[in-house]
Amino acid sequence: MKELRVEDALLYLDQVKMEFGDRPHIYNEFLDIMKTFKTQQIDTPGVIRRVSNLFQGNRPLVLGFNTFLPEGYKIEIPAGG
Repeated sequence: MKELRVEDALLYLDQVKMEFGDRPHIYNEFLDIMKTFKTQQIDTPGVIRRVSNLFQGNRPLVLGFNTFLPEGYKIEIPAGG
């Protein structure tokens, strides 16, 4: 797994912000999910579930989140899903 850089995280945040610019509540919900995860109130499967649901229908953002998951975890979307 490649080493994560702060720039990677900021770029992803920018993508989320641009994608949901007209719906800031989604961006804010994403930030809340990340805060909850960071404080270990939810585990990795929980964060995967919540982010997948939040970004449902936005394949690039859902799959892009894989960059930040620990080894052994991966979000997969079935073809046509």
